[in-house]
Amino acid sequence: MKVMVLAAGRGERMRPLTDHTPKPLLEVGGKPLIMWTLERLARAGLNDVVINAAHLGDQLHASLGDGARWGVRISWSDEPAGALETAGGLRNALPLLGPGPFLAVAADVYCDASFAQLARVATQLRADADLAHLWLVPNPLHHVEGDFRLSGDRVLPTGEGNLTFSGIAAYHPALFADLSLGVPVRLAHVLAPAIAAGRVGGERLAAEWWDVGTPQRLAALDARLRSPGGSARSL
Repeated sequence: MKVMVLAAGRGERMRPLTDHTPKPLLEVGGKPLIMWTLERLARAGLNDVVINAAHLGDQLHASLGDGARWGVRISWSDEPAGALETAGGLRNALPLLGPGPFLAVAADVYCDASFAQLARVATQLRADADLAHLWLVPNPLHHVEGDFRLSGDRVLPTGEGNLTFSGIAAYHPALFADLSLGVPVRLAHVLAPAIAAGRVGGERLAAEWWDVGTPQRLAALDARLRSPGGSARSL
């Protein structure tokens, strides 16, 4: 199964660090953030990786190459300056991702869950049934309103008991197939109607998870990874 690592964003909230370094290459625990994800994917046997690149994409290409160093095979989906947002980027990469379900992981999250577990769920996605399966997490302090709620294994629109989308999910390519190629599209544009139709599953993730969206959270994760006894739960 293929995995898309979403790495094209500008990282505005991470400035000035991202003025000269793409956010996925900012270091935590002694190595670039994206390398933690690549290594975890390799350990799960998910070796076919597609990475999109836009902002300072030449640095991503130069640093990651073909992925052999981390036991993965990287294909590149380059995007224009400004990038294509999440759904537009996934649409752009569909020729590389192929006709079957795939995983997608935001390059600016750190998560120690088993991607193999999500890959098993992904095999159940179909063009005429569930189109996506989202990993949701308890709302962090910087996003207390959350994104979605769960009823059993069904993802529902916002309401009481909201959870936050982790940036990690499994998708069927049919979710993006009708989008125009090369046009920026937010993920909510395709998820909202699929959720309304009852075609998006999900689960609450019981794992350590970080949204590394600001210099402060980057520093906190760096300290956590360098001090295994620390805790990420309050950030």
